[in-house]
Amino acid sequence: MGTTTTLTAEDGHKFAAYQAVPDGPVKGRLVVVQEAFGLNGHIRDVCDRLADEGYVAIAPAMYDRDAPGIELGYSEEEIQEARAVMARIPWDAAMLDVQAAYDFLAGKGPIGITGFCWGGSVTWLAACRLEFACAVPYYGGRIIDFVAEKPECPTMCHFGELDPTIPIDDVNEIIAYHPSVTVHVYPNAGHGFHCDQRAHYHEESAKLAWTRTLTFLDRHLTA
Repeated sequence: MGTTTTLTAEDGHKFAAYQAVPDGPVKGRLVVVQEAFGLNGHIRDVCDRLADEGYVAIAPAMYDRDAPGIELGYSEEEIQEARAVMARIPWDAAMLDVQAAYDFLAGKGPIGITGFCWGGSVTWLAACRLEFACAVPYYGGRIIDFVAEKPECPTMCHFGELDPTIPIDDVNEIIAYHPSVTVHVYPNAGHGFHCDQRAHYHEESAKLAWTRTLTFLDRHLTA
């Protein structure tokens, strides 16, 4: 369903992106931000699923600034590699790449953003610093570092209560700091619960979060 295209950020950086387009009428448009593991099969699948729901979805290859074309899985060795690459991507550079994806979709209606893991944190920052119509971060572990920044669009966050990388105290602080943000906590889910390629996939929580996400997107992106 999807195709690969090339985007150009404001600083001149050129990088790949995966775009999925609905076969039928378009409801809206979305930027999808990868996990820590690059623009891999899971993220392409998310874009394809969104296209099935009527959304044009584009996922920028956020790691192309450091490791062009990298796609990682979920072994312990790959997790360590992912963390190393992730640490070398500055937040400001990530915003430039997200903005380039936004610009690619611009001019045809409101644009939303969603992201997972590292991409969840990027999504939060984009909601605060860029001009999206809505945002849906999934288990963004670094959101707490930017809790003082306020989303400028409707935002819905998903967290797993059993996530060892995001203490529930952090989630509660986000809730207290941002009463206008919708926060869902899934009591039986850990980190990465949405990804059916990971050991921590939790089907019940993933399906509920996806349903909530689609309802939220329909509310804020459908003309």
